[in-house]
Amino acid sequence: MSSIFSKIIAGDIPCHKIDENEEFLAFLDIMPLAKGHVLVIPKIEVDYIFDIEDDVLSRMMVFAKSVAKKVGSKIECKRIGVAIIGLEVPHAHIHLVPLQSVSDINFEKAKLSLSSEELESIAKKINS
Repeated sequence: MSSIFSKIIAGDIPCHKIDENEEFLAFLDIMPLAKGHVLVIPKIEVDYIFDIEDDVLSRMMVFAKSVAKKVGSKIECKRIGVAIIGLEVPHAHIHLVPLQSVSDINFEKAKLSLSSEELESIAKKINS
């Protein structure tokens, strides 16, 4: 089950990396709901998040927590919202979305259209 995320992990497709370890990767969503919207993915290919082994899922959430704190310290927001939908890409992932209000995490609203340069600038800000 190869997906666009597998290609990002392999380095075949570039991303705006926020954090990474041996098991997980966090990068900016290229069609974000808000500036600083990050996707957290396991490096193993698993379609459905609840098919991930419990110990790996626990570590993934702890990794996501550290990424959320990093994003929240650099992107002005009230909270970092968390969403797991799993329909967009057949590779388990967690959305971390900077929020000003609950409507900011509505996946039916129009996504932001940011240039690669804008995404790079946001990634540098978060990683500074």
